[in-house]
Amino acid sequence: MDKRLGSQSIVFEKPPVVAGYASIVGPKEGQGPLAGWFDEIIDDDTMGEDSYEKAERVLYRQATQMAMKKANISDDMMDLMIGGDLLNQIVTASFAARDLGIPFLGLYGACSTMAESLLLGSVMIDGGFAARIACATASHFSTAERQYRVPLEMGSQRAPTAQRTVTGAGAVVLARDGNGARLTGGTIGRVIDYGIMDVNNMGAAMAPAVAETISMHLIDNGFAPEHYDRIVTGDLGHIGKRLVLELLQERGFDLSERLFDCGCEIFSSGQNVDAGGSGAGCCASVLGGYLLRNLGGQGMHRMLFVASGALLSVTSSQQGESIPAIAHAVAFEAD
Repeated sequence: MDKRLGSQSIVFEKPPVVAGYASIVGPKEGQGPLAGWFDEIIDDDTMGEDSYEKAERVLYRQATQMAMKKANISDDMMDLMIGGDLLNQIVTASFAARDLGIPFLGLYGACSTMAESLLLGSVMIDGGFAARIACATASHFSTAERQYRVPLEMGSQRAPTAQRTVTGAGAVVLARDGNGARLTGGTIGRVIDYGIMDVNNMGAAMAPAVAETISMHLIDNGFAPEHYDRIVTGDLGHIGKRLVLELLQERGFDLSERLFDCGCEIFSSGQNVDAGGSGAGCCASVLGGYLLRNLGGQGMHRMLFVASGALLSVTSSQQGESIPAIAHAVAFEAD
């Protein structure tokens, strides 16, 4: 069986099964409209640690452990953990892997990492290289602000185009056998750069990459948008979502009735988060909470999950580089 479709897409001959999933979010996210769908809402975003960076590791580790527990799979039964985060050298995921003791492949795709980990985990299972894989990502508002923008202690005024990095983590355990939603295929993104320079406008930087990946997925598979009950984007926020709809309309795809953006939905308009949510933990926590809990329910049996990442760093920004972006897609189906 040829598992490659078109120029960028793949299909799985033996679709992996979602054996377990979990989500943990911070206090601000726990006040939003999706609060009832998360497994845990923490009261203290330091998690009892002496730094926000250490707290982020706890989020990652606990979300992964919770997903494994729901899948009835212990640490020593896991073949592999795949994932990453936003911090330098993905220290959140790496130190969580140290604590868990599971064989580990670290990834960096910025906020696209959850979809990237699901794609690679599915390839490993479909290829017979593993039977049980945990895919996870996390982010923390306070660590991301300190690394990418300015420390919170400076009290800088946020731009209306800015998005709030989600404090949260999500994990999905994939298995070779079992019952549940299946991952049937996906599309590997290209790095797209429209020359956006503003680190406070991630939605505009990522929108072209998302439009490219969604359109290529539909073209490669020969699907109309109506093939999916819902097409989910990771963290475009309100500005990025509007731009994606316009870019796809120019390509002949109308997604106005089925596009769901995690960054738009995780916070309410009254929470003072400007353009919405973002971060590697944004789409991961919404996927491990609201989305997978509802997949297979009334009116939602096929879902395309598209996570996007702005591939900037402190170094690239200091060198005057623009902000390239990438988006990866993975397809879920449930009876």
